[in-house]
Amino acid sequence: MAAAAALIRRGVPLSVAGPEAALDQLPAGNWIGGTIPYFMVADGGTVVTDDRVFVTDLSHIGQVRIACYGADELAGIVGHAPDNGFSLTIIPAGGQTLQRFSAEAANYPDAFLKPTVGWIAGVHLSDLAHATPKVYDGRTAAKHEDRAVVAYVELPADKMASLEIVNLFEPGSGDVLRFHDTSFHVRECEVNGERVNFVDYVRRVGLDHGKLPMVGDFAGAHLNVSLQGIDDAQGVVNLYAPVFTGVDYRFAKPVVDYAAAFRARLAEVDSKGVVMGCNCILNFVFGELEGKAIGGVQGPATFGEIAYQLLNQTMVMIRVD
Repeated sequence: MAAAAALIRRGVPLSVAGPEAALDQLPAGNWIGGTIPYFMVADGGTVVTDDRVFVTDLSHIGQVRIACYGADELAGIVGHAPDNGFSLTIIPAGGQTLQRFSAEAANYPDAFLKPTVGWIAGVHLSDLAHATPKVYDGRTAAKHEDRAVVAYVELPADKMASLEIVNLFEPGSGDVLRFHDTSFHVRECEVNGERVNFVDYVRRVGLDHGKLPMVGDFAGAHLNVSLQGIDDAQGVVNLYAPVFTGVDYRFAKPVVDYAAAFRARLAEVDSKGVVMGCNCILNFVFGELEGKAIGGVQGPATFGEIAYQLLNQTMVMIRVD
């Protein structure tokens, strides 16, 4: 944390991830941040409980400017993006800002022409009941529970940014699921055209463990929606990303050895040119990545990933060539 503070005082533009208590100590400057205690580093998966933070130095990539948006202003993330570069974005889990972004991001003008990449801030899994994720606008060192912070990185004319993802999952051959509302909290769905209670269905097919996401078919693109858990009091299944109306979903094909399969996929990734990466907390947990040195891309393990729009159980990278 002290090293990060020294960089900030020197005016170096940064993206910072770490526990809230550590981020609270950073001075104002040219940075954005978000709470998360899970990192992938060279020595392997790490859970941080002290004042260590994960720092991404943006100074060598391009010109950086910082912005902060409320839930009603999110189209500005793309609207104010550089023509050649990317928008490194952090949004806290659980708020209206994430709900609006996840439902609307794909429809922003130029959404798929100007790369938006980033992650969803979270907390230690044992603190879910009593802690809230935060993001930080480093210009004033202010923290927010329900806003988005963005570091716009404008690249030199001879450089180009490209988004890449690693997704372990493919849709299975089982039931087709459809939903009547765009929502993070699902009470009912259609299973092969028949309306059913979604809590009962998930338990009946034995997928309430949450290891396998639903995979949606978005005109041939496969995007995961992960199960956060069942709320019996409310009678809903809570999700890490929303389901959308008009989309066919299937639960993913089973993975025989999740940990081995995901570590193998990560080991294949070429980290050359990657300037920022993040991985999903579910891959961290179910892939048993804590303490496993697998090389490749480093970064926070988060409550969701952003590659143009919200993703789940996916590793996201931005590469500059």
